[in-house]
Amino acid sequence: MSMFCDQCQETVKNKGCTVAGVCGKNEEVANLQDLILYLLKGIGYLAYNLRQQGEVDEKTDRFILEALFITITNVNFDSKKMIQIVEKALAIRDELKTKLKAKNLPESVLWHPDNGKKSYLNKAAQVGFLSIEDADLRSLVAILIYGLKGLVAYADHALILGKKDPVIFEFIEKTLAYLAGKNLESEQLLALILETGQMGVKTMALLDGANTTKYGNPEITEVNTGVESKPAILVSGHDLLDLEEILIQSEGKEINVYTHGEMLPANAYPELKKYKHLKGNYGSSWYNQQKEFDGFGGAIVMTTNCLQKPKNSYEDRIFTTGLVGWPGISHIANRQAGKSKNFSSVIEKALLLGPIDAKAGKKIVIGFAHGTLLGVADKIISAVKSGKIKRFFVMAGCDGRSKEREYFTQLAEKLPADTVILTAGCAKYRYNLLDLGQIDGIPRVIDAGQCNDSYSLVVVALKLAEIFKVKDVNDLPISFDIAWYEQKAVLVLLALLSLGVKNIRLGPTLPAFVSPSVLNVLVDKFNLKPTQEVEKDIELMLQGK
Repeated sequence: MSMFCDQCQETVKNKGCTVAGVCGKNEEVANLQDLILYLLKGIGYLAYNLRQQGEVDEKTDRFILEALFITITNVNFDSKKMIQIVEKALAIRDELKTKLKAKNLPESVLWHPDNGKKSYLNKAAQVGFLSIEDADLRSLVAILIYGLKGLVAYADHALILGKKDPVIFEFIEKTLAYLAGKNLESEQLLALILETGQMGVKTMALLDGANTTKYGNPEITEVNTGVESKPAILVSGHDLLDLEEILIQSEGKEINVYTHGEMLPANAYPELKKYKHLKGNYGSSWYNQQKEFDGFGGAIVMTTNCLQKPKNSYEDRIFTTGLVGWPGISHIANRQAGKSKNFSSVIEKALLLGPIDAKAGKKIVIGFAHGTLLGVADKIISAVKSGKIKRFFVMAGCDGRSKEREYFTQLAEKLPADTVILTAGCAKYRYNLLDLGQIDGIPRVIDAGQCNDSYSLVVVALKLAEIFKVKDVNDLPISFDIAWYEQKAVLVLLALLSLGVKNIRLGPTLPAFVSPSVLNVLVDKFNLKPTQEVEKDIELMLQGK
């Protein structure tokens, strides 16, 4: 076994990738990511204890976010970048250690490499997940760490827009500090897992506020999925600030800009919609990108995770930025203090490539974040009370390439006409182009936005519980059928569990990192269950089971 990684839904045989990642990362990248996580435990230990003494280092806070984020599925595949992160982690850790005068420090604080990369890889082989021999403890640690990775992704998005909360940073450091210890206990791990979910709600709310403060509340918007014959830039990922800067810098240059994947919701924000050359959305979810990027013809920018190995046909016109990276692919440098990123090379490439081939498309309706959705709450409430809407189905989360994900398309197609789908994340690409109709002007697919906008669905559910005067969301006519792929979806699940939501279905498979005993705990406490046969699941969910 040259590596071990089980953090995504498509891990080999639903057990773990041991030679190379299904995502495309090689064993060196995978092992260096294990080492990064190990060093972050030491940094978290030092930073948390220093914080208790009143000493907070914002440089360390930001580094922890970025270093954890870079280990998320489909972010960065460059071993040179991983080594840079390892070396920066060592420098930050040792600087913090000089400030904290303490004894009995954990090994992740004390370990020192003796010969660079070779010792990095040797150490990585000793500190990965399989170093935890107890399968149930290993499972709990994995759930906690993968949830934490989702948390830092959203916290990093918010920080980029200038929003932060010290409570979130303190929790991240506290969790890493606990994981740095040797005496891990299942009860404490379970408590931290649920607290991660609580912090997930807080962090998604922070990001929601960051997005709406800067770009306005999303508006109900009809988005075209076709493209015009004109020089063009395609923007994928999640980073709205990157998209805005591309729009500003390309304005007036006879270039059209299109969104892709999780950037689709950007078309609903007023401060982004105002750019007339933001023309709509091209393509679908991340796993189709090789085919879709190949057929696009213009320049392409990947702003956050969801990157696949670029094909030769477009590797000279795709750019990465932020934490995203693939060896040999052009990278847009980070913005300097008070300045924008420089996307001139992307713009030049788009102009050099010339007009792309026009493609016809459909129109889809988006923009139903909680502010917008609650604005039409009276119409929704009326439809529920009159019996025109019998049940809501929350089908949020991630998309992926496995055939089993056709379950979500079939479910959407077979749901009764008096039901409504509430969605967020790229899972919606399984059904958002289906003609499912409306109920009294309310579309049967209500799209709240990106995966982090699952927060909007939580806000709406809690508000409906208040309006209908029920004790909690489990008493509402709402069923949760969540698709997961990577660690941000793990956080969304933990956020729902922390709010007490029960009877959640999770698919297309249960996570490989959840042991049978830990699964039993989740089933006993929350009645978490796997997706199964479409017709049977619909029958049970309509009964509130």
